[in-house]
Amino acid sequence: MRAGSGAGVRIGVRIGVLLSAFATFAVPAVPVAQAGPVVPHTAVLDGTRLQRTKLRLHQGDPQLRQAVRTLTARADNWLDQGPWTVVDKPRPAPGGDVHDYLSQAPYWWPTTAPTADNPWGCPYVQRDGQRNPEVDSGTDRQDVEKTFDSAYDLSLAWYYTGDRRYARKAGQVLRTWFLDPATRMNPNLDHAQFIPCKYDGRAIGVIDFSQSFTSVLDAIALLDTGAPGWTTADATGMRRWNTDFLDWLRNSDFGRQEAAATNNHGTFYDMQLAGLAYATGDRALARRTVLEARARRIAPQIAADGSQPQELARTRSWHYSTFDLVAYTRLAAIGRQVGVDLWAYRGPDGQSLFKAVGYLLPAATGAAPWPHPELEFHRFAATDVVHAAADAGDARAREAVPLLETPPSGDLWALRPAAEQLDSIAG
Repeated sequence: MRAGSGAGVRIGVRIGVLLSAFATFAVPAVPVAQAGPVVPHTAVLDGTRLQRTKLRLHQGDPQLRQAVRTLTARADNWLDQGPWTVVDKPRPAPGGDVHDYLSQAPYWWPTTAPTADNPWGCPYVQRDGQRNPEVDSGTDRQDVEKTFDSAYDLSLAWYYTGDRRYARKAGQVLRTWFLDPATRMNPNLDHAQFIPCKYDGRAIGVIDFSQSFTSVLDAIALLDTGAPGWTTADATGMRRWNTDFLDWLRNSDFGRQEAAATNNHGTFYDMQLAGLAYATGDRALARRTVLEARARRIAPQIAADGSQPQELARTRSWHYSTFDLVAYTRLAAIGRQVGVDLWAYRGPDGQSLFKAVGYLLPAATGAAPWPHPELEFHRFAATDVVHAAADAGDARAREAVPLLETPPSGDLWALRPAAEQLDSIAG
């Protein structure tokens, strides 16, 4: 909101005092031009909350100071890495276009040693939950993850500190992957999670993007608030790419198949669809997607006791139970932007997001072991989704927060209050 002239003078004086105090903090001071009440038009993150957090940081909040140290340490690590591009893989996707994204199915393994006549070692067989290390070489999967993660960390670091290095690096990363004609990715996932000698691509490969691309949407929104080096052409180009990708997601065979999935793939599809719709201006589609998720996702996928039966059937049941709730809680955050309270929904048997998070609390707090199969249990995997439930008003989750395990990379909830998958399926 725009303040009156008298209020502007008072705010300007106050900001000057706050910045003077902030100068003693061990991160770069925020320039006066960036210290005003700039509210980013984020899709998952609450832009107004980010702006208030930024002001509290200027006021010297010690918890936020520590969180910013953790965030800027992560951002600093990205400054000398990348940018990454889809055209760098050693061989193109099966269609022959190096601009097409390519990834390999993670749980499929060769059955024989490669030979000149059978260079892949086909046929491939599935080993659920066991990640084939070859999927991280020769495809775009690791590079796209670095692109997404770095753009998010760098944009957040710029927003909170005003350090131009972070903004310029984030812009370079995004332009290289999405916009520059020589290096850009085509806006499709036609060759995601291919299986050698079996499929050139699969619908479930959509999750390569849906699990974290909404963080890129929020990174763009942060840069759009006036980041150095981020131009109107960049913003327009990303909006066009996102619009084209949304069209592919809605109308391609793979997109429609993923929309029909009845486990975490379907939840993540809805989250990505709603996020893209909101970011590209289609609020009606975003709102409809969140509303339909109540009976389409929550009611059939969450049991009356809060368990998620399809995720419990996996060899990594803890990972996938928290993973699915990352999508649900982020979808609920998008719903907030379009006037839908997904947390308030109760299914015909009492199913709800609160119950689903509650099912995790004994294991998340260390009060009881996880009673289902899990190849590698990490208690901290539930930390963000419990934070989300606590913020949404759940008393049990609030009580659990002090008992949560801090993720190895640090707890950044205070700076970016939207759930992320904190454990790795590759771990």
